[in-house]
Amino acid sequence: MSRLRRMAAPLVLAVGGGLFAAAPAAEAAPAVCDTTSTPYTYVVTYQPGTRVSAVDKELAAKCGTKVAYYAEIGVAIASSRNADFQQKVGVYRAYSGAKDVASQGAAASARSLGAVRTLEDTRSIAAEGDLSAQQWDMKAIHAPEANKIFQGSRAVTVGVLDSGIDATHPALKAAVDARSSAGCITGAPDLSPASWAPTTSDHGTHVAGTIAGKDPAAGFTGVAPGVRLASVKVVNDAGYIFPESAVCGFVWAAQHGFPVTNNSYYIDPGMFYCPKQPGDAAAFEAVRRAVEFSSRRGVLNVAAAGNSGFDTTEQTTDPNRPHPVDSSCGILPKAIDGVVTVSSVGYAGTKSYFSNYGEIDVTAPGGDPLQTPPDGAGPACPLSTVIGGQYGSKCGTSMASPHAAGVAALIASRFRGIPPQLLARILAGEADAVKCAATETECTGPAKNNTYYGHGLVDALDAVR
Repeated sequence: MSRLRRMAAPLVLAVGGGLFAAAPAAEAAPAVCDTTSTPYTYVVTYQPGTRVSAVDKELAAKCGTKVAYYAEIGVAIASSRNADFQQKVGVYRAYSGAKDVASQGAAASARSLGAVRTLEDTRSIAAEGDLSAQQWDMKAIHAPEANKIFQGSRAVTVGVLDSGIDATHPALKAAVDARSSAGCITGAPDLSPASWAPTTSDHGTHVAGTIAGKDPAAGFTGVAPGVRLASVKVVNDAGYIFPESAVCGFVWAAQHGFPVTNNSYYIDPGMFYCPKQPGDAAAFEAVRRAVEFSSRRGVLNVAAAGNSGFDTTEQTTDPNRPHPVDSSCGILPKAIDGVVTVSSVGYAGTKSYFSNYGEIDVTAPGGDPLQTPPDGAGPACPLSTVIGGQYGSKCGTSMASPHAAGVAALIASRFRGIPPQLLARILAGEADAVKCAATETECTGPAKNNTYYGHGLVDALDAVR
């Protein structure tokens, strides 16, 4: 069930009879390219190491323009106004999430955004008195006890691939490293502060506080307040995370030596991507290569399981897009080998009603409105930082994942330079077993490796001693 043993494999250069083979020799430039229609951004696959001159030549000949090119993994980000650009390049080599959204229409777009990665139910909490009493989620993983022993190292940076971090927040201003932050919305890194700051969403700020926030005046503390954070913005203003943004984010993490990244999202617009289907194949392969490249460079990627409440291994349909789903398909990035997948538990310590399950590595507090804490223990959804120096509560596997990423950061701080494979094994090994309850009839497997809780509830205290 667990995927911790199946870490990064060698790059696949050819699939299905040359599906991702080198691009054919560039054709003569078309006589006329569309110069007026809406441009869309695509991921385009090449053999790793393909020269940039060859990429430029092919894209120009097929009415495309290069936005970025990641030669190490053979993935280009291209823009084109031509409606037939994907067909010109090859339907198994090119994909545009934005064009897919546009082609599905408003109803499909609303459906995709309706299946968001978090339950966007932010409730403001007054930063008066001591907020630590309301942080039941931190108590559940023994973070306060761990903080008394070790709070993590400033030499360790966690990449928060999300909607941006409010670096002015009192709990985050000492943690955010502007030099390691970047905006990746276009698929090419942008280092300007505006590119990685939040605009329409406080999701990334909430996640960041859980990992490494610290505000003594408010009594708020995250899992690993001693580590640093990099804001890597991959969520656009409409709330989408397209493949090109994720590729940029994972490569950025690899190039900047982040031992851990947190990924509280799934890649839009589909929930499932299928490597045997046109379009999907290019997106799946591009993200797979980027994730595995980061793993080879020493990055452990931690991801949310998702909030649809189903067994991801049993799905035959995609709730976001009308296409068949089989066992080869997966939710990205968590479907990629080596990514640690985190399910969610509520205050009572049982699976949140919304949490996906099936192939889970560990579990962590993500809250559950149906598991209400007693008076004074805090809201049912975990409390963390939100935009404007405030605090708020949110529920979701998006909130569970940063708890696990924070514990991973503590381990990475103790064992500098630890390979991601070993870091993942320690994270799982130190987790507290959670067995399936008699009433959890869809939960299968032993206490230390089951379909609801994986290897168990992450434990910050065990991680530091």
